[in-house]
Amino acid sequence: MPILQVIEYPDPRLKQVSNPVSFADEANLEAVIQDLFDTMYDAPGCVGLAAPQVGILQRIVVIDSSRNPKFESRHGRVVLINPSVERQEGEVIAREGCLSLPDLTANVKRAQFISVRFQNPEGIEKKIEASDFEARVILHEMDHLDGILFLDRVASLKTDVFRRKRYAQNEGKKEGDGARKPVGEDSLKMQEIESERSSNR
Repeated sequence: MPILQVIEYPDPRLKQVSNPVSFADEANLEAVIQDLFDTMYDAPGCVGLAAPQVGILQRIVVIDSSRNPKFESRHGRVVLINPSVERQEGEVIAREGCLSLPDLTANVKRAQFISVRFQNPEGIEKKIEASDFEARVILHEMDHLDGILFLDRVASLKTDVFRRKRYAQNEGKKEGDGARKPVGEDSLKMQEIESERSSNR
């Protein structure tokens, strides 16, 4: 299956609301799911991908939080179709990244425990309960289905958004741009992000 191109911010497709999956074309659905997994596994360390991130405006999410060895995964490889949050509890702030925002990470507040209703690839309704890192992964990817990026959920663009450490390609050496710093220190980038957030309120 092909590795799909991940679209990046500020591509306007990332802000669109995705359509429910009808299950009318099972063969195409199976192919889309496989392409999403192949694309996710092709990206080192990636633990989740939503269909709109590759330009497919359907409510499909694939995750495999077991790829991050630092955190426990109860469910491993999961496909969530037409998901909806049924219950959530607690709040935790933690750092997030995203293939569609490759240069940035941010401190984002999310629920610590969630219960999510969804359909599997056969159209059967299921429920999944997740906590901590796995819950964060699911909520992050579900946000993409509604055109929401993690930038939309940060408390402060000045203090909670950071430039990702970059490495020189094929050399494994850090670029000489110093330590990770808040994106708020880059006034032009800050203005672009704030303008985008304001236009979507």
